[in-house]
This record gives sequence, C-alpha cells and structure tokens, in this order.
Amino acid sequence: MQITLKFFATFREIVGSKTIDRDYADGTTIGEVLERLEAEYEELGGELIIDGDLKPQINVLKNGREVLHMEGIDTRVDDGDTVSIFPPVAGGGR
Repeated sequence: MQITLKFFATFREIVGSKTIDRDYADGTTIGEVLERLEAEYEELGGELIIDGDLKPQINVLKNGREVLHMEGIDTRVDDGDTVSIFPPVAGGGR
C-alpha cells in the first residue's frame, strides 16, 4: 500500500521535501512509519519516537486527525492515507 507523508518546518528541511510517497505493508502502524523515517533520515533519529511513544510535543495527523485521539502510535495506516508530521512549535517572545 502507498501513503503520502507530509513534513513541516524543520522536519521538511531534514527530509528535503514537503511530501514523499512511500510503500508499506498492509497493517503498518504510525509507529512503524515513524521508526522507518528515523532510520532513513539520520537527523530524525530520536526526534519522532522516544521510549516507545511519540516524542512530546510532536504532532502526527492521519488524514487531518491527530493520532493521539485515535490509537496513538498503534494507529494503522491504510492505502491512500496522508500522514502529516509537525515538529514542536516554539512560541514567540515579547
């Protein structure tokens, strides 16, 4: 199955593209997608998953819905899904 991965801010810079399409086996989870990304892009290592869960303040959306409100990293992806990955956002100073 094929899914589209969308990257934002610093993650986009690391990957070098706003979107990429990747093939995964049926039944793949968000956690497995993120682990594969960390293995593929050295600079993402430890930036997406920590201690077997999403790193705090990372936002991952499946088809526009936050995976934390689904099954977290155990959320399954399906053919044609879009997974959006946002790094932590720092607030502006005054």
